[in-house]
Amino acid sequence: MVNESERLDLLFAALADPTRRLMVERLARGGRSIGEIAADFDISQPAVSKHVKVLERSGLLKRRIEGRVHHCTLDPRAMQHAMQWIEEQRRFWNASLDRLETLLTPAPQRKKRS
Repeated sequence: MVNESERLDLLFAALADPTRRLMVERLARGGRSIGEIAADFDISQPAVSKHVKVLERSGLLKRRIEGRVHHCTLDPRAMQHAMQWIEEQRRFWNASLDRLETLLTPAPQRKKRS
């Protein structure tokens, strides 16, 4: 069983490669067979298969096999985990920067009484 941290590691590693990101973008428009995916890239079939396996291991891609044809679709739940993590980081840093701004902003100078 993969824990949350490992899941994010696999996801971000999968998305770190430009070929895999392009595959994800194209699969976002609809499912495709591995052969259809391969037709879009100037790389070997084994290289395409390796990229698909990385995407599958990350949870981004689901594969369904019908005979000799492997159909691939995106699983949006994997991206949701990344979005939640990014949102948590955004909230943390926004709050931290807001506190820093409060500390660095001088208090209004008080009028001296005569």
